[in-house]
Amino acid sequence: MEKLIEQIKQGKVWPFPGGVHPPQQKSLSNTHAIMRLPLPDKLVVPLKQHIGANGKLIVAKGEQVLKGQALTEPAANWSVPIHAPTSGAITDICLMPSAHPSALPELSVIITPDGEDTWCKLSPVNDVTKLDHDQLVEIIHQSGISGMGGAGFPAYVKADSRKPIEYLLVNAVECEPYITADDLLMREHAEGIIRGIELMQQILTPTLTIVGIEDNKPEAIAAMQNAAAHNDQIIIQTVPTIYPSGGEKQLIKLLTNKEVPSGGIPADIGVLMHNVGTLFAINQAVYEGKPLIERVITVTGNTIHKPGNVWALIGTEVKHLLDCQGFSPIPQQCVVMGGPMMGFTLPTVRIGVIKTTNCILAPDHHELAEPGAEKACIRCSACADACPASLLPQQLQWFAKSKEYDKLKDYNLFDCIECGACAYVCPSEIPLVQYYRVAKVEIKEQQAEQIKAERARERFEARKERLEREKKARQNRHKRKPARKSADEKQKVTDALARVKKDSSGDKDDKSAVAAAIARAKAKKKNTEAAELEPDNSEVVAERAARKEKARQYKAQKQAQQSETQTDKVDDKKSAVAAAIARAKAKKAAKETEVTPEQHSEAPAADDKKAAVAEAIARAKAKKAAKETEAATEQSSQTDEAPAADDKKAAVAAAIARAKAKKAAKETEAATGQSSQTDEAPAADDKKAAVAEAIARAKAKKAAKETEAATEQSSQTDEASAADDKKAAKEIEATTEQSSQTDEASAADDKKAAVARAIARAKAKKNQPEGSDKS
Repeated sequence: MEKLIEQIKQGKVWPFPGGVHPPQQKSLSNTHAIMRLPLPDKLVVPLKQHIGANGKLIVAKGEQVLKGQALTEPAANWSVPIHAPTSGAITDICLMPSAHPSALPELSVIITPDGEDTWCKLSPVNDVTKLDHDQLVEIIHQSGISGMGGAGFPAYVKADSRKPIEYLLVNAVECEPYITADDLLMREHAEGIIRGIELMQQILTPTLTIVGIEDNKPEAIAAMQNAAAHNDQIIIQTVPTIYPSGGEKQLIKLLTNKEVPSGGIPADIGVLMHNVGTLFAINQAVYEGKPLIERVITVTGNTIHKPGNVWALIGTEVKHLLDCQGFSPIPQQCVVMGGPMMGFTLPTVRIGVIKTTNCILAPDHHELAEPGAEKACIRCSACADACPASLLPQQLQWFAKSKEYDKLKDYNLFDCIECGACAYVCPSEIPLVQYYRVAKVEIKEQQAEQIKAERARERFEARKERLEREKKARQNRHKRKPARKSADEKQKVTDALARVKKDSSGDKDDKSAVAAAIARAKAKKKNTEAAELEPDNSEVVAERAARKEKARQYKAQKQAQQSETQTDKVDDKKSAVAAAIARAKAKKAAKETEVTPEQHSEAPAADDKKAAVAEAIARAKAKKAAKETEAATEQSSQTDEAPAADDKKAAVAAAIARAKAKKAAKETEAATGQSSQTDEAPAADDKKAAVAEAIARAKAKKAAKETEAATEQSSQTDEASAADDKKAAKEIEATTEQSSQTDEASAADDKKAAVARAIARAKAKKNQPEGSDKS
């Protein structure tokens, strides 16, 4: 920091990027001293002349006001009052065109001067050392002082900065062509400006104060150096003449080599800047007690016969200034408020000047030619080279035309100081600054709408919470607490309780009676309430229960009938199947018995004992078959005793079973007779007899197994429905017929069987004599 201060004291400056050198045209107005004008016929004092909120109006139409009397009072943040520029009457308070490129109407106080120019009571300060920081800031605030060289930032806000300030910079550059108001003010009132600087030093206590002045103002430089000679903390620094060196960020770069961050303010880097006109107004407010009611304005241009600088009261119409300086308008004359680079054309000259007005320019067509038609951009990059903020004017213009506001923010549109250097060098005559101004306004409107919507949401939520609180409060009010009892009432209650306790020992019966009465009353009350709340529907409930019980009985009876029916059907089917199986087994056993004797008759009976054994086995098998037939008959007879779901079917099945059993018995007897005949014959071949016996036993076992399998199969079929009993009987008859056909087929060769039997009988006869001889 010390090295930087040394460099500053040595007069070093640091250049900023970009910049242009337009014609100065300052000699038109800087050759004469500042003049005072006669009082105008009326003053139009707008309430809004600075950045921030308007003040609250404290005067009314028809009132008489004195010079310096406050017309408004601060009402919000960044709000400063305005004062009457002269004494007179308030003839109206209405909307009038504003000193703005849009010329939108603003609420204004119209004062008709009385010509006396009478001051109100002033309160100058003789010894400022007795004033503290807050007192000085309050004087600046109540004097209505705002920035007089740029956007009109309230001076008291800068003076009340809570951030440490290292460098206090004084902007005395006045770089824009034609304007010489600050130049003449420094020449004539350098001491007042230095006193204002010293007041700010007392408030801010900066390390160093630097006054930057362009090198094209030698008289002003000399006057300021002489006025500041006694204060070694004030440095008068000369800077090169280049536009826009008077910009806040550009001058900070020139004088301190510091750069303000994008979106930041100079206080962020320990720098604070004031204009020379603002510092002179602070000097007058403190040392003379005068509010800000006038300022130096440059009135110049080729259509002005007496160009120069004048002390103009705030609210003086532009027409009055032009007339006093000898205005000779030309066809299609334009009047510009401000300089040719950053000023704007006025829609009418009936607009009053404000605190930030520093120049009224009335040029002819040679000085300020009418702009030509806008042409297409040729991408020459001249605008980017001239931009002192290192922006990209060409792309900003594209985004502004297409209303791509997000991209404008990304490209730092709000870092543009609207100096007009880009438009000045543009060969296509594109009004770049106008595009940027419109885009800035639209973005600000969007932001304002968002803020408004957010505040509306907050108000809605606050209202909702308030209504909830009020609702709870109303509910709590209805829940009133019982009134407090007085001392006498409490004593009465205590006495009563004591009497009750005293009498409780002897009055138990009474207490019981009372308790019973209370219980009866409570029960009666409860029954009454229940009767009132619920209707007597006991009869309906009883009737509903009876219907349900009847339905359950009917359902149970129906299920029992269905189970009996199913049982009868299953039993009928079981009986039919068992009878059919018995008949088949008996028939098969009889067939096997017939085959065995034939085999025995073919061979000679070599061994009588074996033959006898075979005969006995055959008889046993026949008996077993007969028993199985009887069992089947008994089972069929048992089925007759079951509930006759289908009597005809059961009778038919039983008759068929009995017939088949009789047939099997007859066939068994026939086989037995044949075997007895074969017994008489000698056993010619023991081996064949043994084989026949084994075959018979195997057949018998096989028949027993098939009978068991059939029995199991019949038990599994019990679960099936008996709807097909008739079909089962038909199948049994078909099986019987098939077995009979098989019997007939087995005897297909009757001749061979007869021959075999004849041979057996002959052999038997032959063996009979031999047997008798042996006996």
